[in-house]
Amino acid sequence: MVVFLLTSFVITGSISGKERSAKGWKAGVAKVVITPEKSIWMAGYGSRKKPSEGKIHDLYAKALALEDPGGHRFVVVTTDLIGLSRSVADKIAQDVHRRSALPRDKLLLTSSHTHTGPVIRNSLIDMYDLTPEQTDIISQYTDQLEDQIVTLVETALKSLSPARLFFGKGEVDFAINRREPTPDGIKIGVNPGGPVDHTVPVLRVEDGQGKLRAVVMGYACHNTTLTGEFYQISGDYAGFAQSELEQKFPETTVLFVMGCGADANPNPRSTLELAKQHGSSLADAVSRALSQPMRPIAGSLKSQLEYVSLPLSLPPRGEFEKRLEEKDVFRKRHAQRMLRLFDENGKLPSNYSYPIQICQLGQELTLVALAGEVVVDYALRLQKELNARSLWTVAYANDVFAYIPSARVLKEGGYEAYQSGIYYGMPGPFTEAVEDIIVDKVKTMVERAQP
Repeated sequence: MVVFLLTSFVITGSISGKERSAKGWKAGVAKVVITPEKSIWMAGYGSRKKPSEGKIHDLYAKALALEDPGGHRFVVVTTDLIGLSRSVADKIAQDVHRRSALPRDKLLLTSSHTHTGPVIRNSLIDMYDLTPEQTDIISQYTDQLEDQIVTLVETALKSLSPARLFFGKGEVDFAINRREPTPDGIKIGVNPGGPVDHTVPVLRVEDGQGKLRAVVMGYACHNTTLTGEFYQISGDYAGFAQSELEQKFPETTVLFVMGCGADANPNPRSTLELAKQHGSSLADAVSRALSQPMRPIAGSLKSQLEYVSLPLSLPPRGEFEKRLEEKDVFRKRHAQRMLRLFDENGKLPSNYSYPIQICQLGQELTLVALAGEVVVDYALRLQKELNARSLWTVAYANDVFAYIPSARVLKEGGYEAYQSGIYYGMPGPFTEAVEDIIVDKVKTMVERAQP
């Protein structure tokens, strides 16, 4: 069942008269239920042995359309999903352009990275043992999802009306670095001394009379409170946070975007009660931010989408041939895929074309959207080298195809640096140059976007 919802308004909070000077903007919002109608294989954990069994709550795709006083538009789409592959994101963007005339650089597609959502076509392709029936269900679901998001964007654009925008930040501390040092190397565990980003960026969207219309919130932490033994569909802590805020502020659309939380997990985790607890903690942080003075966004909107080539370190063919004899089914499956590529093309791709998107909203907010599962080092470095007060770094955007490790993480090793590429079907790990390539490109694009 496809259900689209347009928001109406409620009065909430107060912003001073001086802060209400940011005028001339428009906003439109919409959301649609994307909960699978059939039992479907769930994404994120290779240990699962069966498809989903019902739901804890619905999953949503949501859209916020913005238009500045000069008529420049930008649309943010959020999804309660593991991540959209390049092929799925490109198909959506092409159809949006055809039906709504919205250029690709003005469409941001993001995912919450919940590990209790459905598998999406061409995502984590070597992780799951799928029957032909489940493969068909996933393909049908993905086709429907693509159509739903295209219509969602149309609906949000059609609902554009006068709005005021405000930006602020909160904080919540349940995210913890998961790269635990051990005598045998870096393992996924708990590392209280590791880097983490507890910032909660918040965008407040009001109508022309000051009534709350939409809220966009972010956090840099895996949506993995619910671990592999859970078989009910849900959005994890981010889903609970959105639901709680929409109950607190009725008729308001609340959107969640993931930050650079590839190496952070909720702590503690592994129970439904903890997922609800972390969701409430995030919702409380957002509520506190909304109750405080926030910076009004004035001026104009500028967006860019560009690609950089990220170099890969490729194993020789013989390495993949050796893996065929291993007991690890994931490594064997990956090796078979790489050997097919060798046979078809004579070589493996030595780089990846990586999308980076920038949206500059006046002088008050710089939104940097990075593809893939990005570790926290990128957000922390960009905060130091750019204007941290106005910066919002989003990950899991436009193409979720691999982990994006920093130079430090690559030197240390571990899952985010090396093993994760097996599940994503990557031919090899990134080189240590990847961090500087991405950061330098971001800085160039941000400088170009400054008003």
